Amino acid sequence: MGLGKRERTSVGAVDMKEKKTISPLRRILVNCTAQVNEYGACVAAKVPEVERDMCLKEFLALKTCMQNTINVFNFLLIYSSGERCNIWSFGFAVCMIRLKIQDNLRKMAWKASSSQASVGGLGSGALSHVFIQYPPLRCNIPGSRGFYYDDGNKLLISPTSDQIFSWKTAPFSPLAAPITDSITEGPICSVRFSLDEKIIAVQRSNISIQFWHRETEETFTHRCKSESESILGFFWTDCPSCDIVIVKTSGLDLFAYDSTPKSLILVETKKLAVSWYVYTHESRLILLASGMQCKTFHGFQLSSAGIIRLPKFEMVMAKPEANSKPVLASEDVYIVTVYGRIYCLQVDRVAMVLHSYRFYRDAIIQQGSLPIYSSKVAVSVVDNVLLVHQVDAKVVILYDIFADSRAPISAPLPVLLRGFQRSDISNSRPSTKESESSEASDSNDNEAIIYGADWTFLVPDLICDVANKLLWKIHLDLEAISASSSEVPLVLEFLQRRKLEANKAKQLCLAITQTMILEHRPITVVAKAMDVLVTSYSLSLKTGSYFKGIKTERIPSSVPNVSGPGQATGVFTSRTDGKSVQHEPATRVNSVSFSRPSTYSSSETEDNCSFEPSKISSNDTQFVGGKVDASAESSTTDNPLNASVSEQQKSQLTSPAISPDEMYRSVFAPIEEEMTVEPSYLVAIILEFFRCANLERVKVHPSLYVLTIQLLARSEQYAELSLFIINKVIEPSKEVALQLLESGRQSLQIRKLGLDMLRQLSLNHDYVLLLVQDGYYLEALRYARKHKVTTIRPSLFLEAAFTSNDSQHLAAVLRFFSDFIPGFRSTSDFFTYYNVLNEMSSSVTA
Repeated sequence: MGLGKRERTSVGAVDMKEKKTISPLRRILVNCTAQVNEYGACVAAKVPEVERDMCLKEFLALKTCMQNTINVFNFLLIYSSGERCNIWSFGFAVCMIRLKIQDNLRKMAWKASSSQASVGGLGSGALSHVFIQYPPLRCNIPGSRGFYYDDGNKLLISPTSDQIFSWKTAPFSPLAAPITDSITEGPICSVRFSLDEKIIAVQRSNISIQFWHRETEETFTHRCKSESESILGFFWTDCPSCDIVIVKTSGLDLFAYDSTPKSLILVETKKLAVSWYVYTHESRLILLASGMQCKTFHGFQLSSAGIIRLPKFEMVMAKPEANSKPVLASEDVYIVTVYGRIYCLQVDRVAMVLHSYRFYRDAIIQQGSLPIYSSKVAVSVVDNVLLVHQVDAKVVILYDIFADSRAPISAPLPVLLRGFQRSDISNSRPSTKESESSEASDSNDNEAIIYGADWTFLVPDLICDVANKLLWKIHLDLEAISASSSEVPLVLEFLQRRKLEANKAKQLCLAITQTMILEHRPITVVAKAMDVLVTSYSLSLKTGSYFKGIKTERIPSSVPNVSGPGQATGVFTSRTDGKSVQHEPATRVNSVSFSRPSTYSSSETEDNCSFEPSKISSNDTQFVGGKVDASAESSTTDNPLNASVSEQQKSQLTSPAISPDEMYRSVFAPIEEEMTVEPSYLVAIILEFFRCANLERVKVHPSLYVLTIQLLARSEQYAELSLFIINKVIEPSKEVALQLLESGRQSLQIRKLGLDMLRQLSLNHDYVLLLVQDGYYLEALRYARKHKVTTIRPSLFLEAAFTSNDSQHLAAVLRFFSDFIPGFRSTSDFFTYYNVLNEMSSSVTA
């Protein structure tokens, strides 16, 4: 229980810091109380609907008041950091200092959800960007001794005195049934299954680990040889040289599992003083803390490529007092994997910030920090988006580290529960069972609790409700996130990086692009949006993600084991310093002042977690002006130091990238059909699309060129159309040539361009046919003879010659086919027109 005292001291220090931080803001709000109330009431009144620039008038009034108040520049420096300051960034600041707005939002969100007979079930228009879906996975086992999370196999484990119950969490299913294994009675410190799930390892004490073979039920126990050292934990690995790693206070012992004598064979020992450690199977990375303040770290990566030792490094810690030296706790350090890159995130409770460290092959580099606003912070990673849960404020803040900004991507809002139907059980059951009805009602109410005191966040996207024995999966509401910002290019960039819901992201991108054009946004803004979409599609073609399905790894490994103390990332587990505690439901998240790698992930599935060279600028993919520097693609795909391949759920659609054909069918064609946009404006937008496609060397669908010709012809811009054809802005094709001929009915110059295009494309049949239709049948005959066109029926030429009422021309055509088509003189066409020619000659003679 000593840890509890230390945590209370730390929290006290945090509270003092928080008071010092927010007191100037409170003084600001004294002068702006009326504006705060008006803005909060306006936002609350609009719940659950969320609109772009919602309550803008009231917000601007609040902003003006705050700007005219003393210390406002400190406010802007703290909360804006030089970034764009829109309606949501101010809402973020207000929410973090617990203004009335936050209270109104929370109350109104609950009121709205209750009125709809559900908790948080507000749909995509609800005031939420993150939600958990009802029902959860229920893990209520009588006699349970707590929960452990095995991130190597993605198993939630609940042992009893003589049994182990395990649930598969990937793919997540609320109806998943537990698998039961029998064990002998005894104390349990941690539990892990081997990666092939044939062996169960149970740490019984700080000196022994017991192993069970699930098929043969044979067992043996491994014990420390020295009494001076103790076991902090263990984990299974896919390293070629060893099967299991035991972490002790004296360092690491690497063992190979020998199935014949049922024993462990020592492969290698790494001597180090260890206070505690952090390990995740996803990254295959273990960090060993040492020193008086536990801020000195040694790191090892044990992957299928072998064992790699990282340089020793120290984490930054602020000092609360001159003579005080805070000790870094294991629960304040986490390893996360985002976009295939490995980061270590450290909570500095004194400075109230999250420090971020990125791992490269030869260095560990601090990459900035993020402020935190709660004494309890938790982290989740959903589809490479970092979710920072401010537990005290009961809101979550989203960060996308691919963006060149430390600003959150949306407003801080609570996690909502969707799909839960609140039923009045007491009225629906007989009065003789009132007690049972009450218990059932209480159980339902407990399942509807958001940010419960016993919530434990398991990275990347799970929440374990220890008290109610429930497991939730976290989801992003892409539609709500998209609606929360008016900066369309940034929204499109965000959506194009999403993989788990690629189809939804694609449909949102199409809808946003169409809406942007219908709203007649400035061409410069639309051009940036087109640049984003075309660049994403081009990159998806290069990586193959547009065509290939997302593969699922046989051994799941996407949930990092971020419990500092426990060996199985336990919800209840043992500390690696030997003290038994219950894990806090808080997980401290990332700090991201990351250098901007790329607008889109260069890895097909963002699976590979790897170290990179320490020269960040030369190894990160850079996105400038809509282009991706492909030099960074090797950062995740070609890196030989792969940490793991995290499991991704199979998806019918592998990428949200949008092809030119889809752009035509879903954006441009519907807009043209509705005739809601001026042709000249739509042409300008399409030309921007052509420009982007040309830069990325992406082939444009011919139908889009045809549409451009139609729009220009409709507005009689024949001169511009001629220039586009001559300069090949509109690429030649059969469809384009035929449309030019169609549009050329009003302009001979355009029709001539169409004929010339057919000839240039060697579409000889169509060219000859059109010459005949235009009455140039003799020229058509010469062209057909020269280019050996034999696919056109002679009757067409003969009919054209007959229509001209020129017997000499008809005689010439007959002679041509008689000389060049064998057997033509015996055909019906020859006899028919030969007789016609004789009649014409007779009439001339008469």
